Amino acid sequence: MHAKLPRVIVRIANVAAAVCAALFAGAAMGQDAAPTLPPGFTATVVQPGTGAGRHLAIAPNGDIYLASRNGLTAMRDTNGDFVVDEVTTFGDVKGTGVRIYKGYLYASDNVGVYRYKLGKALVPDVATKETVVSQFPPERQHADKTFALDEKGTLYVNVGAPSNSCQAKDREEGSPGRNPCPILERYGGVWVFDGNKQNQTPADGRRFATGMRNAVAITWNPRQKALYSAIHGRDGLDTLFPALYNAVDNATRTAEEFHQIEDGGDYGWPYTFWDLKLNERIVAPEYGGDTKKKADKGKYPDPLVAFPAHWAPNDLLFYDGRSFPKKYRGGAFIAFHGSWNRAPEPQAGYKVVFQPLKDGKPSGKFEEFADGFAGTLEGNNPRNAVFRPVGLAVHPDGALYISDSQKGRIWRIAHSGK
Repeated sequence: MHAKLPRVIVRIANVAAAVCAALFAGAAMGQDAAPTLPPGFTATVVQPGTGAGRHLAIAPNGDIYLASRNGLTAMRDTNGDFVVDEVTTFGDVKGTGVRIYKGYLYASDNVGVYRYKLGKALVPDVATKETVVSQFPPERQHADKTFALDEKGTLYVNVGAPSNSCQAKDREEGSPGRNPCPILERYGGVWVFDGNKQNQTPADGRRFATGMRNAVAITWNPRQKALYSAIHGRDGLDTLFPALYNAVDNATRTAEEFHQIEDGGDYGWPYTFWDLKLNERIVAPEYGGDTKKKADKGKYPDPLVAFPAHWAPNDLLFYDGRSFPKKYRGGAFIAFHGSWNRAPEPQAGYKVVFQPLKDGKPSGKFEEFADGFAGTLEGNNPRNAVFRPVGLAVHPDGALYISDSQKGRIWRIAHSGK
């Protein structure tokens, strides 16, 4: 068991982390620099930024749609130089998710999913807006309703849990977890709806999977005809159970889990977490865990990949373009928004990684694909990040587009073909 680190040690560690970040910032990106990429790839700034951005979608004609908490933004490149010339904000949907499906632009806010009919014009007629599903309860934690659509139009909605670990008193030191966790009745999983139908409510949906604290990065894999997600792990091991865990444990042990999401699946939240130190699923301290007690064997699936703690996976994309080298086809790109609570360890994430896959299963270790977004993170403070990658989309020509949440910047990542 570990005791809480003395405050002076924490302060020294924070200073050391900041110094280390500065010393190793050779690849870090300033306001106008490009992300670091593998050989043969180049980055173009498609849109320098019009304010905080979230996810993005690209239409078959190349038009770009960016979701944000300020509204939807439509962008068009009119001269083929891959830099947008027309930028228009429209509509009243202020949120995170955006996708294009069979001539419709789908977008979400914290309480619902909506769609607009697309035409030849860049900006859809706002009068065509339809409510697909609404009346999710407004919450302050994990409120984003990110979503995916399959080939039939089935709508899969991430309903994040408004809690860290379903304690009787949320985020209070030593408070036990509620068992069974009542939050799972309406939150902490994926619900399915008919994406072609209007005016549904949560009561019209069905819980597809449970035990997921917040599955922001969620998408349909058309090759495997299956749903996948990279899930945000829990926080606060050290502050909630200081007799069991210290700050370094909190910074390094709770995985961000990448899963294929099965109908009826249970992925273990809040009762368990995947421990990166032990490489095992263990019982959470709120439910009698002692740092080593393993979860019941076979009750919850192992992750396909266990990513480092608190990297914050916010988007997931399976690459089926033709302009990248063959090794990328069928693999997954994941945008990590970056940590906020890894101190005294350096904050981490703030990058896009590539996970090679074969038949939907990992076929090698993940690779850091695009990095340097955050800059030096002065003071080891995520608020000082220059950029934070959050959204991914593929252009019809096969280029990968990445959006940023700090300024709404969008990059186009292309391959030279050599």
